[in-house]
Formats: sequence, structure tokens, C-alpha cells
Amino acid sequence: MNLFSILSFVVIISCVWLFAYKRSRGVNVDGAEGFFMGGRSLTALPIAGSIIMTNLSTEQIVGQNGQSYVAGMEVMAWEVTSAIAIVMLASVFLPKYLKYGINTVSDFIEIRYDTQIKRIISALFIITYITSFLPVVLYSGSLVFNKIFRIDELLGIRPITSIIVVSLAIGVIGILYLLIGGLRLSAYSDTVYGFGLLACGLLIPTIGVTMLGDGSFIAGIDHIVDNTPWLLNSVGSIDSAIVPWPTLLTGMMFNNLYFWCTNQMIVQKALAGKNLAEAQKGVFIVGFFKVFGALFLVFPGIVARNIFGDALMGMPDEAYPTLVTHVLPEMIYGVFAAVIFGAILSSFSGALNATSTLLSLDFYKPVFNKQATDHDITRFGKRITVAIGLLSIFISPLISFAPAGLYQFVQEFNGLYNMPLLVIILLAFYSKKATAFAAKVTIYLHIILYALSKVVLKDVHFLYVLSVLFFLDMLVMFVVSKLKPDGDFELKVFNTKVDITPWKHTKLVSVITVLVVILTYLMFSPVGIAR
Repeated sequence: MNLFSILSFVVIISCVWLFAYKRSRGVNVDGAEGFFMGGRSLTALPIAGSIIMTNLSTEQIVGQNGQSYVAGMEVMAWEVTSAIAIVMLASVFLPKYLKYGINTVSDFIEIRYDTQIKRIISALFIITYITSFLPVVLYSGSLVFNKIFRIDELLGIRPITSIIVVSLAIGVIGILYLLIGGLRLSAYSDTVYGFGLLACGLLIPTIGVTMLGDGSFIAGIDHIVDNTPWLLNSVGSIDSAIVPWPTLLTGMMFNNLYFWCTNQMIVQKALAGKNLAEAQKGVFIVGFFKVFGALFLVFPGIVARNIFGDALMGMPDEAYPTLVTHVLPEMIYGVFAAVIFGAILSSFSGALNATSTLLSLDFYKPVFNKQATDHDITRFGKRITVAIGLLSIFISPLISFAPAGLYQFVQEFNGLYNMPLLVIILLAFYSKKATAFAAKVTIYLHIILYALSKVVLKDVHFLYVLSVLFFLDMLVMFVVSKLKPDGDFELKVFNTKVDITPWKHTKLVSVITVLVVILTYLMFSPVGIAR
């Protein structure tokens, strides 16, 4: 990075902050609704931008492109199939959540079941975010940032020192974002970075394909289809280490439903919408982004394979950084660096906001300070934001010293509770007889079975494990609720806080989204351009 790149990086980061700050000033962040929920004022674009950028991380961009360098388009399942779960969030989950006027997913669980199960779920969310997301996103993001932009060489320091510097910068800025403007400021910042990521992300494979075609994009596509047609196949084998095809509509779908429809970190952004229609529109934008996001989250790995051959086969995670430095004009390094920085920042601040929301609303007021005023809750939320943010900054460099396999274990921690949480919420929607006792038994039994699977079935793909556990959890809920009934649940008074009139095009856009997913899979299959 030259002086121009550094200056453009600083200017872009500063301008995005100023834009987001001005747009966020309309909401008072001294109250809980303003600080945690953006005053329930977000429209479609900020909702979409916030969800997209909270979900995306640099480690994901590098990791998935590294996988596609080796295995091809089957990696796109993590992106493309999630659009179907996002349709479910817009058409099924959001209308029910907003009808109850909740701030957290665990609020809904408390209304439908009881306070104890609510706190169990909240605690699991909090533990996950603090141990397996916040420090990891800082460390992995900083590692990737240094790998692409060579900050250690630029500053003449050791790589681990550069990672600490970048983690500190992202962590401090993320904390300040939330302290100054809460969720709303972060959402508007995410929107700008989202557009930048889309533009820069598509630019890299576009330039790479054009290079392959000696200046012609079409010729470059022909080169890929002629020389590596097997990499264009999105259907993984039954024993694939990436995504076995039988799990696409089972374990993968169940995992997507958990992440997009019941995960506080994601759902909170949609709950901050000014009404149901705006929330649904924002969520549908996310759905289309996830389908076409495969073009810069997966396809560049295939471009790299065609440019560099098998040279990076022993270190596939180098595929994306190497492609970036090979094709990206130096004059826009600063722009791309700002976008990548924003992606790490957005993931960090999104999870940090969700964590402080759960601690403040689910534990501080009801457990530790039952007389707390709205101002007290917000003040605690800001303090805990700083505390957890600083803790994450401190822990993040230590991940580099973790033993092999620990990072993988931490990443799969969600499996301890994702399937029972999904089952509990689905039965909350559609069964009046599901009981709180059954929900607790389901969670405890699932944790035991999942832990055993990591020992007994360690060579079985975890999506196969989730496929089976989902149905087992559903069976346990039904059986225990029947053996120990607690009467029919009936709620007649709802605390609806926004207009819950659905967007008039919800059904049409839902159908279109699902059709686009199917057509995308057909295109990247032996029926289409793959061989």
C-alpha cells in the first residue's frame, strides 16, 4: 500500500463514519429502545446492510474461496441455500416476532414457555458470542487484513504485532460506534460498506476472468468452462467434506433456519424495523444478496485455480489474497482495504450489540436490578459494551496460540443448542400443547447427544449429525409434552409495537427467491455448465 492508498483508506473510513453519524442523530440513544433497537426506525436498506455485514466476515470470504479453489462451486451451498431460510424469516418468523413486540428472541421464548428456558437460551447466546464469535472475528479478520495488505511489512513489525494493532483499531472503533449511535449508527455504516463490498467483491473475479480471456470477459468464462468444468458443479458427493448433497434439504436447511430465523445477532436487526413491511423488504434484499454473493464469496476461488493452477493446493486459504494482489490495481487498494476493514468492523459491532442487548434486557433488569429505570438499563448496556469489547480485543491475539483443532471446536459450538432452539420456536408457533418442561428436556438431551457425536461420530459430517438431531429433538418435544402436559397455551393480549401489516409483494418475492435458488443450482450442475 502506497501513500495514496493509505490516505484514501483513512478518508473513506472517516466519511462513512460521518455519514452514519448524521443519519443516526434522529434517534435518542439514552433510552433502551434507541440504543439497542435503533428506536425501531430502520427502513429496508439499513436493515439489509446491517444483516449482510453482520453475517459477512473476512475469514468467510477467504475461507470459502479457499474451499472453492479445491472443491469448486459446491461451497456455494452455504450462501445460496440460506436464501430459502431468509424467505422463511420474512414470511413466517418476523410477522410472529413483531406481533409479540419482542426485543430479543429469548423474549418470545419467555412469553410462550417460561423465564427459566428464556435465560438458558440467552446464556447460550451470550457464551457463544463472547467465546466463539467476537474474539474470533477480530483475530481472523485482522489476520486476513494483514495477509492481503501486508500491514506488518508496511509498518516493519512482526505479523502477530500487526494483528494486535488491527484488532485494537477495529475493536475500539466498533465500541465507539455503539456508544455514540447505538444500533442505528452501525446499521447505516453497514449499508455503505455493504455496497462497497458488493462492488469491490465483484470487481476482483471480473478482472481475473478478463485476464484469463486476454482482455475478453466472455473468452475468460469459456476458458474456465473448457478447462475446469468439474469445479463448476454445485452438487457435492455423498461423502463430501464440504457439503454432502443429501444434507442440502436437511442438515444444511435446518442450520440455515437456526442462523437466519432464531439467531439474536441476525434477527435483532430486522426487529429494529419501523414496521413489518420495511423489515420484510430488507430481509428479501439480504436473500438476493446471498444468492449472488456466491459470485464473490465462492467463484473467485475457481478463477484463482485457473490463473495459478495447483500451485496453492497445499495452502488454499492463500488463493483469495493472492488473487487480490495479482489482479487489483494498486490505485484502489485503499478503497478495498476500507471495505474489508468495514466488513470486520460490522461483524464485530453487530455481535457486540446483540451481546450487550441480551445481558442488559434479559439479565440486568430482571435479575440484578429489578427497579432499574430505562436510563439505568442503557447506562449498563453501554458499560457492558465497553467491557466485552475490551475483553474481546484482549483475547483475540491469544487465539494464535491455541492448540490445533480448538478453533474448529469453537466454531462448531452452535451445534450445542441450534437444533433444539429451532424446534422449540417452531413448536411455539404451531403447537398449543408444547410445554416448558419438554423444552428443557430437549435442550439437555440434545447437548448430551451432540457432545457424544463429537466423540463417537467424529468422522461423520456435522450436517448429517444435525439432520438426525433435528428430528430427534422434535420427537422428544412431542413425547415429553404429551407425557407431562401443561394445558393449551393461549395468549390473547399482544404487546405489538409497530405496524405489522405485511408487505403486499411478500408471497410473490418469496416465490421468485426460491426459483432463483433452484435456477442457480441448475446452472451450476451437470444440467447446466458443469461437467
